[in-house]
Amino acid sequence: LLLLLISVLGMIFAPRDSRGQSGTQPDDPVLVSEGTSLELKCNYSYGATPYLFWYVQYPPQRPQLLLKHFSGNTVVQGIRGFVAEFESSDFSFNLRKFSAHWRDSAGYFCALSVAVPRTAGGIKHKPLMV
Repeated sequence: LLLLLISVLGMIFAPRDSRGQSGTQPDDPVLVSEGTSLELKCNYSYGATPYLFWYVQYPPQRPQLLLKHFSGNTVVQGIRGFVAEFESSDFSFNLRKFSAHWRDSAGYFCALSVAVPRTAGGIKHKPLMV
């Protein structure tokens, strides 16, 4: 039986001119068995639909984008089997994986931005830690 330690980092990012909008994310580590499902929660407070992101950080690397939601489908497919579901009614963007693997042991955090995506495929945002 292999147990995985998934660190849900307590970093919350908000746009530069957020006007009181915020996000919450538990900062307790999550312990799951390999092969079991995993869910990491992210809730936010914002009047409109923000652009939402999940990042992963493998030691000793920098954080890298795992997945993002701008508009459209409420379920977003990410890399390595991760999915996130956007629920506007309860202001959440929870990350899930149906079968955790030992390589998923890392730090995870969500971010939000209110900036408009660029047409060239990138986004124009600079989240700030609060």
